[in-house]
Amino acid sequence: MRWSQLYTPTLREDPAEAEAASHRLLVRAGFIRQLAAGHYTLLPMAMRVRENVVRIIREEMQRIGGQEFLLPTMHPAEIWKRSGRYDSVDVMFKLTDRKGNEQVLGLTHEEVFATLGAELRSYRRLPQIWYQFQTKFRDEARPKAGLLRVREFTMKDSYSFDLDEAGLDASFEAHRAAYERVFARLGLPAIAVNASSGAMGGSASTEFMCPSEAGEDFVVRCPACGYAANVEKAGSRLDPVHDPDSTELAPFDTPGVRTIDDLARVHGVAADRQVKTLVYVLDGRLTLVLLRGDHALVEQKLADATGAARIRPAHDEEIAEALGARPGSLGGVGVTGLPVIADAALRGRRGMVTGANRDEVHLRGVDVERDIAPGRWADLREVAAGEPCGDCGSALEVVKCIEVGHIFKLGRRYAEAFGVTVLDAEGRAATPIMGSYGIGVERAIAAIVETHHDESGIVWPAAVAPFQVDIAALGDDPEVVEAADRLYRELAEGGVSVLLDDRDERPGIKFKDAELCGIPLRVTVSRRGLGEGTVEVTERSTGATERLAPGRVKGHVAASLSGS
Repeated sequence: MRWSQLYTPTLREDPAEAEAASHRLLVRAGFIRQLAAGHYTLLPMAMRVRENVVRIIREEMQRIGGQEFLLPTMHPAEIWKRSGRYDSVDVMFKLTDRKGNEQVLGLTHEEVFATLGAELRSYRRLPQIWYQFQTKFRDEARPKAGLLRVREFTMKDSYSFDLDEAGLDASFEAHRAAYERVFARLGLPAIAVNASSGAMGGSASTEFMCPSEAGEDFVVRCPACGYAANVEKAGSRLDPVHDPDSTELAPFDTPGVRTIDDLARVHGVAADRQVKTLVYVLDGRLTLVLLRGDHALVEQKLADATGAARIRPAHDEEIAEALGARPGSLGGVGVTGLPVIADAALRGRRGMVTGANRDEVHLRGVDVERDIAPGRWADLREVAAGEPCGDCGSALEVVKCIEVGHIFKLGRRYAEAFGVTVLDAEGRAATPIMGSYGIGVERAIAAIVETHHDESGIVWPAAVAPFQVDIAALGDDPEVVEAADRLYRELAEGGVSVLLDDRDERPGIKFKDAELCGIPLRVTVSRRGLGEGTVEVTERSTGATERLAPGRVKGHVAASLSGS
């Protein structure tokens, strides 16, 4: 490809609205353009990167026996109602066609693949691994950060069908290994972490997280033993607490107290001796959620513990009607008729302080199990950096990350919903067990940029770069033009992806554009260099430059790319 023919509208300045490095650089380097919030056009350079990312994923999926499909993006609403997800997934795009039929735009394809699975019929056709690259749609409330949080994107999603749990274990581990190879080839330092399956359901959920300040997820990990989990799933040890042997419940006035900090500052009650009372609506039912005052709630843990599909904080008027007090004076003592779920860190605690369900009044001496008796205990709290690892006791660290992949065991939920059965070796009907596995293609591209960039622009790994080599021909001297063309042909014939910068531009512009666009190697052909019998070969990642005879360039490029 010649740069004079390539549509790459680079910008000299950063776009004002871009905060994440990947958003800023992909726009500035002419890879993407925004059509509307959360909807991006991929320009030719981005399409070349996307093609390389898809190729790598496809190769690894085929390596584990995956078979590629292409499913519709628009689905009849009936299949989503059949699975029970039509009303539980709040980011789904829903529409009605001209005949009045309800339709949805697919955000995942479990339902569609399960309908196809109904044709398996015999255990002899198992196991199966089916995958596709397809557009997904999610009605994100706050799309941002370029390709990192969008409303329309490409996902590689795959689904396994096995006869039993042992088969699912094998499919799951095959995908885990494939994903590790994919991310290594993409140049992404992805961490496999324990996670929640969320709205998809299932178990044994593993996310692949790429450390980045642009991320929206937090991973808790132990540098000593390797434990790692999404904050939505992570646990830790807590230091032992010494409570009084017996306590007497007593009210006391707390005028002006609205928060945990207020009670600590004005009345000297440390946050770790307070019971924080939150009121949530879980699938339409008001529920009290109790935590230690210095702990934060993880809503996904609450969802996982209760199985609730819809969760939201209660409104002030709902709280006042149910408990007779405003937030700041709420508690579980004496509450009847409402479910109460408490964080496990409160189990056995005595001598605590909580709201009395009377405005500006609190209770001392609370014995949680004696005075509240929660109906359910669960791990609900957010782990904090520095807490002891539950496995080895070392201090945990919390790392901001981008989720680049997710694998989980679906179980038989979808197979049962869609009547997927096979005959086993004894001729008996059996329901296959499924797994689900996803990689966001454009998000992976953005994560690569977040991981590989510097002050001059993108630094693409050679495996995914839009072009592996940029030949910068300086000036219009016939000898320079001829030498650049000859190198261009030699490299292209040798299987190298090469871009010839034949534009009538100053050398500085050519160099800056090549650096901005992140092409791994630049070959500079100039009249002065040719007069000395050399051309310059510069590595984008290090800036190292070598002067070589033109005849040595092909071998040098091959050696450099094979080692990158």
